Amino acid sequence: MAEILETKHLHWPDEAATQAAAEGLVPNAPLAGALITLEGGLGAGKTTFVRHLLRRLGAEGRIKSPSYAVMESYELPTLKALHFDFYRLSDPREAEDAGFRELLAGPALKLCEWPGHAGPLLERADLRLLLEADEHEGRHVTAEALSVRGSALLHFLK
Repeated sequence: MAEILETKHLHWPDEAATQAAAEGLVPNAPLAGALITLEGGLGAGKTTFVRHLLRRLGAEGRIKSPSYAVMESYELPTLKALHFDFYRLSDPREAEDAGFRELLAGPALKLCEWPGHAGPLLERADLRLLLEADEHEGRHVTAEALSVRGSALLHFLK
């Protein structure tokens, strides 16, 4: 597992705060080529964060969790984004067999939910977001930078 270079603890009290955090990454953060993993239980806000980020990047139409398809691809005005949801994988080899290694190493922004189900393919994440829902619809977030790029992303995450 990668070394944690920096950690930031955040609280997003509602969906508007989650949206503001996601949108805050867009104007200045080095998103092209970044690999961001999102961890947390069902309902922790992983897909909500991704949805707001993709919307701010210019995605149009419905942005859904790719839990059945495993991956959704978005051709956005400034970059390509790939949204993975590995929840339904029962064996990490399934991600390898599906050909995700090349995609995960490519220049697109990669947003990966349930990264533990993909095994060693995601060992080189730039930023890891650990989300936990609280009793008031808010989110407690631990953000960990695992690379120099991750530190730059962390700087813009509020």
